[in-house]
Amino acid sequence: MSYVGPEFDPTPPPKRGVGRPLTVAVAALVPTCLAGWLVYQATSGPGGDDPARSLPASPSASTGQSAPSEPGSAKPSASGKDGKDGRDDKGDEKDGEGRGDGDDSTTEPPARRPAANGPLKGKTVVIDPGHNPGNFRHTTEINRKVDIGTNSKECDTTGTSTNDGYTEAEFTLDLAHRLRALLEKQGATVKLTQDGDRPWGPCVDERARIGNKAGADAVVSLHADGSGAGNRGYHVIMPGKVRSGAADTSAIVIPSKELGERIAGKFVEVTGSAPSNYIGDGTGLDTRTDLGGLNLSTVPKVFVECGNMRDAKDSALLKSGAWRQKAARGISEGIEGFLRG
Repeated sequence: MSYVGPEFDPTPPPKRGVGRPLTVAVAALVPTCLAGWLVYQATSGPGGDDPARSLPASPSASTGQSAPSEPGSAKPSASGKDGKDGRDDKGDEKDGEGRGDGDDSTTEPPARRPAANGPLKGKTVVIDPGHNPGNFRHTTEINRKVDIGTNSKECDTTGTSTNDGYTEAEFTLDLAHRLRALLEKQGATVKLTQDGDRPWGPCVDERARIGNKAGADAVVSLHADGSGAGNRGYHVIMPGKVRSGAADTSAIVIPSKELGERIAGKFVEVTGSAPSNYIGDGTGLDTRTDLGGLNLSTVPKVFVECGNMRDAKDSALLKSGAWRQKAARGISEGIEGFLRG
């Protein structure tokens, strides 16, 4: 190879009688020095305090032992875990659940288990996110009629949306997730009637059966209204007395009314939103006997219409994540007050 460089002096070559022995000597010396340097690196390293570096033939291949860490790799902490000492690899404090900045590969998803000693331990809450994001693709299925006791109604509907396309189904599912997290922190066992995990539905009669089968202590169906512009505010719908066919709300009218009143009171307190100015005479409460999800329920249940998606001011709130978190907290505190008595 050529060693031509800035310090190389291209003087005429020496006489052949002298140059040949020198060339042979240099050729023999280079591999000898290289071998010596490799031995030095393998035994002590350049600083004398660093662990020996791995040779090409790793000891783990023949002994089964772990090869030494390469320079720059994570080193085990005193606890035996790779740097998991309550900080992430940027040195930032992790949050109380070990999430760090989201890059920690040991992060586990939020627990679906109830808290060990929360005030709602032993209580079951069913959250019913109204409609389904996929309903509009399955109009035949959702338009079929189901028995709601007093008469027959469509299995489900697509729901409404804001004027710029934010759908009720998107809203209710997001709110349901926020509400579930809050209730689980209080120790409740929480079930959802759907979690975006099915192409459409469930039908209104099935939604009622899910709460009944769970033996829920409370069921809350989440919605947003689609009224005219200028109609604003939330309202809570409670079941009226119905005894017809498969529907019998006799046992749930009173506790459902209490559940509704608790939620309405906390909703306005936490969100600052006013009760509906077009339903409920300013109370934020409404009673109906034409909703299958209420008629067929055998456990305390209410619907919460969180606002009017077709009013510009209400829709701005409904599209706000910060406001949805407040709405979830208001509903959660109302449920907690009802369950704790």
